[in-house]
Amino acid sequence: MKLNIQNETSRLRAVVLGTAKSCGPTPKVEDCYDPKSIQHVLAGTYPKEADMILEMEAVAEVLKKYDVTVYRPDVLKNCNQIFSRDIAFVVEDKIIKANILPDRDKEIEAIRYVWNKIEGENRIILPDECHVEGGDVMPWNDYIFIGTYTGADYPDIITARTNIQAVHAIKDLFPNKKIKAFELRKSNTNPKENALHLDCCFQPIGKDKAIIHKNGFLVESEYNWLVNFFGKENIFEITKYEMYQMYSNIFSISEDVIISEKNFTRLNNWLRKQGFTVEEVPYHEIGKQEGLLRCTTLPLIRD
Repeated sequence: MKLNIQNETSRLRAVVLGTAKSCGPTPKVEDCYDPKSIQHVLAGTYPKEADMILEMEAVAEVLKKYDVTVYRPDVLKNCNQIFSRDIAFVVEDKIIKANILPDRDKEIEAIRYVWNKIEGENRIILPDECHVEGGDVMPWNDYIFIGTYTGADYPDIITARTNIQAVHAIKDLFPNKKIKAFELRKSNTNPKENALHLDCCFQPIGKDKAIIHKNGFLVESEYNWLVNFFGKENIFEITKYEMYQMYSNIFSISEDVIISEKNFTRLNNWLRKQGFTVEEVPYHEIGKQEGLLRCTTLPLIRD
């Protein structure tokens, strides 16, 4: 398989879409990886497997409608395999295995059949000290945008997923790219003050537009850099509540077709006014785990 990912929005041809099948019982609070999941476990509103399966199948149908080749992970019993972006990501012609939370390492085995289709020299495993997840890595033509956290308390912040060592490693892997890192706001306890990944507070869309939430960025000048890069007139600024609902975590099939959650009324109306075709799907239950459409997809090939 010849991988090709240069940006977030070129026409999608092949993707790994996670699965909600056999995702296991409601976790214990101490086994949750993020504050939003904890919130729903405590409230008794954690999503049910059957509902999440239906939501993911709706996305699969949209992808098939646009003739995208869709790969699904092998189903592991009682294992949450919904968020395929967490386990690997593609930049240019290389797939990079995410160094993720140790408990989730078996998830990569479930897409081994995809991994094995790729030439050995393009299958990258980073050194152990490099922590990275795909939600923090966004190829954007000449740039690679990376969300990170470099606070001294990094080891104590379970929501800090990509460290500066990984930023340096990606820079070395892609010397011709401009690497732009962004410090993200992290919280183990408050989902409205936590940008789990870069795509939880920012995402480029179309050719020159972006969705963004200012408070997701710890350093105001880094947020301002993005606003200036895309242009204020091309930015859709989301509120804290909208970030919590995952408004920035939609998914582009092409420069003019976007899959979005059906309840994102304000965003979807704006997108249509900008000329996008919006394919609406139900994804509210998936979103209770602090991830949405981009998190559940791992693009392999774009034109």
